[in-house]
Amino acid sequence: MAIFIVRGPDACDALLQASVPLPREVMNALVHRALDVGISVAQRNCHSEQELLDALCAADHNPDDVILLAPAACVHSQRLQRLLPRLRNAYVEVHEDASDAPQSCLPEHLGRRLGIAQGYCAQSYVLAMELALEHLCCSDVGDRVHVGT
Repeated sequence: MAIFIVRGPDACDALLQASVPLPREVMNALVHRALDVGISVAQRNCHSEQELLDALCAADHNPDDVILLAPAACVHSQRLQRLLPRLRNAYVEVHEDASDAPQSCLPEHLGRRLGIAQGYCAQSYVLAMELALEHLCCSDVGDRVHVGT
């Protein structure tokens, strides 16, 4: 089993701007939490819509894996919305927004979405990881991580 963190670009323009890397503390917490329960974790910051789609397809080789998907600027992408129902992997949609400025989400009932983690800025990934581990029946193993409010 594995958890893939796939992050879309911050902008869908000619500049092909990848997402700002996650803060080191957040990424370290995600990796350590996954390792505590014996699950590998990989991250991919995509520079374009096509790279995002390719990364999702590449991660879809084992139906027991879970994707933490941050669509970012591709949230309204018709190509992404057509691809998600075809994937075997479950996913948690993640947004790095604050609770007072929510970002748009993907439409409901799109593929095997387990939930949406948003409103906690970069800490939304910590919540998403817990949702993924709960789905994989690993949430009670290792040290618990709580998202602060």
